[in-house]
Amino acid sequence: MFQKVLGDENRNYTSKVHLRGLREIESLVTINYELRMMNYFATVARGLETLAAQELEQLGANSVEPGFCGVAFEGDRTLLYRVNLWARLPFRILVNIHDFPCLDAKDLYRGIQTIDWQNYVTPDMTLAVNVTGKNDRLNHSHFTSLQVKNAIVDQQQEKLGERSNVELHEPDVRINVHIERDFCTVKLDSSGNSLHRRGYRPAVGTAPLKESLASALIQLSGWQPNQMFYDPLCGSGTLPLEASLKALNIAPGLFRDCFGFENWLDFDLPLLEKLLQEAKDSQLDNLTAPIWGSDRDENVIEQAINNAQNCGVDNHIWFSQMELADVVAPGDSGILLCNPPYGERLGRDSDLGAFYKLLGDVLKQRFKGWTAFVLSGNKELSQSIGLKSSQRMAVYNGTIPCQLMKYELY
Repeated sequence: MFQKVLGDENRNYTSKVHLRGLREIESLVTINYELRMMNYFATVARGLETLAAQELEQLGANSVEPGFCGVAFEGDRTLLYRVNLWARLPFRILVNIHDFPCLDAKDLYRGIQTIDWQNYVTPDMTLAVNVTGKNDRLNHSHFTSLQVKNAIVDQQQEKLGERSNVELHEPDVRINVHIERDFCTVKLDSSGNSLHRRGYRPAVGTAPLKESLASALIQLSGWQPNQMFYDPLCGSGTLPLEASLKALNIAPGLFRDCFGFENWLDFDLPLLEKLLQEAKDSQLDNLTAPIWGSDRDENVIEQAINNAQNCGVDNHIWFSQMELADVVAPGDSGILLCNPPYGERLGRDSDLGAFYKLLGDVLKQRFKGWTAFVLSGNKELSQSIGLKSSQRMAVYNGTIPCQLMKYELY
């Protein structure tokens, strides 16, 4: 990647300093790369673009611009690593490497071949191509990805006499191609597996909430670590766990096996190790207010406890098996946040309307002085709560349009 980073304007300079020795040149190249601003794109769940933009700005991103299901921003390599390590809302962090006009398959093939792929992938590395978007002549993602793959491996065969293999599940390099009208944008996926898969949660309930959405809901609630947090329908514990990570200033990326950029040719191991150590050093020792979770299902509570152990917060967080009807406020005030279960966990014959009414009664009668937030994807069921919400925020749980409803419990 160094040749591409230096660019045409630096070629004469490189030849002038040749006599200074290879080590000094490499040092200059590294400094040049470290200081260079790159264009990035964070993919996020629909509706969370503005919230994710705020998070990226807090992490030091420049030129932050929310878009559809994502946020564009600029930064150096340190920022790229830091965002992957610390960001709680995005799915993937993509690095823009090229864009070009593209009307059809021929344009696509030629455009992909203008990239010097030796900078990004060698024949002994596996690759995968993910395609988003389309236009009139490139409207089948599988065909488009095949064209991109062919352009890359044909270039390898021509220059090196060998080619990379395709690996769909755990490739060394993930390439993202986006087609929009008559334009193609090529990006590298720096994250690898989606960032919402933190790595601490191998055990999940029937309908698990994505970690990234759980973190977004916590952000939307306005909860602060000095307030008590309680989820009476916690399932495998995602909401209390994400609250604990935030309260203890634990980077969510610490639990991952690796990031996609660790396979890249320009991977900077000392830089990542430095950021990982800084993240570990910044963790807090204790919560400033309790974080609780409960659920009627003893099995999912065991999963929640295991998940808490996996991310090292089991000594800070409290989980208990408890029926909703037995739930009482564990303090005079705090934030209650829950995602009511769907039919699978209650049983097909259960009356969900009655369950939501019970939730409303528990909130009204036992949580005075608290603020409650309930995520619901069913407007009719949410009306069964029987309380008037002070605010409703549109949120997508996967493809399901939901509302996060706020209740001031005076």
